[in-house]
Amino acid sequence: MSQARELADRVVLATRRIGGARDAMLVAAAVLALLAVVEAGGRGDQTGMDLGTALLLSLWATLPLMFLTAHPVAVALAITIANAIILGGSEPPFSAGVLAELLALYWLGRTRSRKIAFPFLLPFVLYALGRPDPGFTLLLLLTAGAVLLGAAIRDRGKAVASAAASRATADTLLEHAARGERARIARELHDVVAHHISMIAVQAETARLTTPGMPPDGAKRLLAIGDTARTALTEMRRLLGVLREDVSPLDSGPVRAPQPGLAELNALVDEARASGGAGTRLIVQGKVMPLDPGVQLTAYRIVQEALTNARRHAPGAAVDVELDYTASALLVRVRDNGPGPESSGDGHGLLGMRERAAMVGGTLTVGRSPGGGFLVETVLPIPADETGLLPGGGAVTPAEEP
Repeated sequence: MSQARELADRVVLATRRIGGARDAMLVAAAVLALLAVVEAGGRGDQTGMDLGTALLLSLWATLPLMFLTAHPVAVALAITIANAIILGGSEPPFSAGVLAELLALYWLGRTRSRKIAFPFLLPFVLYALGRPDPGFTLLLLLTAGAVLLGAAIRDRGKAVASAAASRATADTLLEHAARGERARIARELHDVVAHHISMIAVQAETARLTTPGMPPDGAKRLLAIGDTARTALTEMRRLLGVLREDVSPLDSGPVRAPQPGLAELNALVDEARASGGAGTRLIVQGKVMPLDPGVQLTAYRIVQEALTNARRHAPGAAVDVELDYTASALLVRVRDNGPGPESSGDGHGLLGMRERAAMVGGTLTVGRSPGGGFLVETVLPIPADETGLLPGGGAVTPAEEP
């Protein structure tokens, strides 16, 4: 066996030197075949095998290695048969043949399943059981180790590839979710801004036509204001109007429903109460005042997403939706009495809520509620000159708990 270790060292050294070449297996097969021929010729009369048979078996056990990468099963079968014939004739195997066997079984375990690789160990198991010789036991251990090593490397490669694919899929899903959320925000922002720009154009045109005694220069400036507003509206619709088209194949056309605001929170809470089967309350504190449509829309969407998350992650839990009007900001809190957060809070819905809050200059925090359960809290700034009731005379009032 010392001779086998010496030959193994030589093969490993040669493989390292040519590891980057495409014909590494060809060179390894040539080197091992040469060593096997030398070993067969050196045995002389020490064994009962004639020189011709020894040379044939030595080449049979090594030369097929040159085709290992292209045909691993056939090569492993040929080398195993050659070594089995040698062992069946009560002759010790060639050391170079053993190394070729180990290389073939290693590559077979690395490129094929265990169901294909392990049957090649059967001849060595039979010889180890039939002949209580430490040499045969060692040969069995070496061949089994080669198969297991190749299989382990194969499994590790598959695990790494699977983890990389999972990360890529998660990143892609997150990116698509973020893009979808930004597209919806863009659609809603388009509706809000388009309304204001249209009002600028209409009011400028109305002032130009209805103000008596207006100097020509003033009329000209009002006309320019109206034209500029209409141009800006056209350009904005050209850039963002495509996002208004509904992507669902079940609908026949673009969505034309007005954007929701705080006045629609009662209906949203009623819907959550009816679908969730648990108590859902809307609590309003402070002096209700008119808010910018963009702020109202942001608050509505955040409450909508928070209620959806509560139904999904804490089914049956009671939920409180709180609106707290202060002099400088609207505080929106949605809390439930469920089991609390199970992750770091980086889901797609929470990312969308953060983007919505940031769009109007606000902030959003999520986490465990002090009294238990999950808490979503956002602070949306209010300009100092916004006072009074909601636009259109609507007002948000507390909803009774059933």
